[in-house]
Amino acid sequence: MPDASPRGTYLVIAAVLRAKIREGEPLPSESALMRSHSVSRNTVRRALKTLEADGIVESVPGVGWRSTRPGDRRSLADRMNDVIAEDSLAVGDTYPSEAKLCERFGVSRTAVRRILAQMEGNGLLATVHGRGRTVRALPAPMARP
Repeated sequence: MPDASPRGTYLVIAAVLRAKIREGEPLPSESALMRSHSVSRNTVRRALKTLEADGIVESVPGVGWRSTRPGDRRSLADRMNDVIAEDSLAVGDTYPSEAKLCERFGVSRTAVRRILAQMEGNGLLATVHGRGRTVRALPAPMARP
């Protein structure tokens, strides 16, 4: 961004992110934004804080920044549990890979791994060497408000 004003660069980045979110693209990481716009982390965070004030993105501990989607305020754990039903997976079927889950939910690999470990601990998934993770049990249906 060599032509951008140092005082307004965060507004330019916020506008770019706003357009990407509107198109349904996942939110890039802070470091990716720093590289693509050649700015400091503070400038990126200022842009994200501007979008947060407008209700477009939110900061999620352990996940990072994500776009707010009306009606889908479920936790990452709930959304990953629902993949079994949404993808019509049965016991023994292969669960999506970490990379596919990161792309699907727009979150970091660390966040996905943490939830996968919880799902394995709860007996929903099992790791099979050479096959990845498989569905071990179906989640109990939960009443949603």
